[in-house]
Amino acid sequence: MKIKILIAICLLQVSWCAKACADENWTEYRSRHFRIYYRSAPRNFVKNIEDMAERYYDEITRNMGFFREHNWTFDDRAQIYIYDSQQEYVNSAQIAGWSHGSADPKDKIIRTFPAAHGFFDSTLPHELGHIIFREFVGQSKAIPLWFEEGVAMYQEKARRWGVDAIVKEAIEDGSFIPLEQLSRVRLYKHTEQKFVELFYAESASVVNFLIDLEGEQKFFKFLRKMNQGSEFIVAFKSTYRRFDNIDDLDRVWMQSLKRKNGK
Repeated sequence: MKIKILIAICLLQVSWCAKACADENWTEYRSRHFRIYYRSAPRNFVKNIEDMAERYYDEITRNMGFFREHNWTFDDRAQIYIYDSQQEYVNSAQIAGWSHGSADPKDKIIRTFPAAHGFFDSTLPHELGHIIFREFVGQSKAIPLWFEEGVAMYQEKARRWGVDAIVKEAIEDGSFIPLEQLSRVRLYKHTEQKFVELFYAESASVVNFLIDLEGEQKFFKFLRKMNQGSEFIVAFKSTYRRFDNIDDLDRVWMQSLKRKNGK
């Protein structure tokens, strides 16, 4: 009986793992749904990561209308690697210099660093958003990068406030990227930061617009159709019947931006 009680307590409570990971430079901290790996980060910072990650785990799941059947427990916990600096993160994770965080949805791994811009309000929920989104709609489903990034940014606290102004400016100066073209975009290490910033701004703006247009419940329906096997464009057209295709969404979105900004 005492053994059973002890096991139950271990499952319910967070415990510090007094051991190093296989890589001796990492120390592991375990919570209910996460394994956090760090090197020099202060213990209270790591504890804050745990608190916020657990909160976002529930919040983002609700934000997608996702009713999960299985929790991330035991060996299925997500992993968060906290590098000491951006340079160490870029070098070790083999990632672009403009990146503040990255996610591997299939293996549920997040990589970032403490000084990442808006660490708790933006970076952490954004990367968790990628993992939970893919867990819901499927790892191999073909989905435009702008949509996936837009959904991830919708999980951020400020939801990229101000992105509409950036997109409007792009429309005015001719640098705006139409959705049909945006759907073919891939971001690489050498991609110019200005282009990256516009890509993210447009991604956040159009997903925000889609949710504002017909509400979260309609958006949940869209995601559920992909969860049930529908391809992206099929799920989109059968959910948002006012649009015949992505070009229609592009046109209505641009018109909305122009009206919103008094033009």
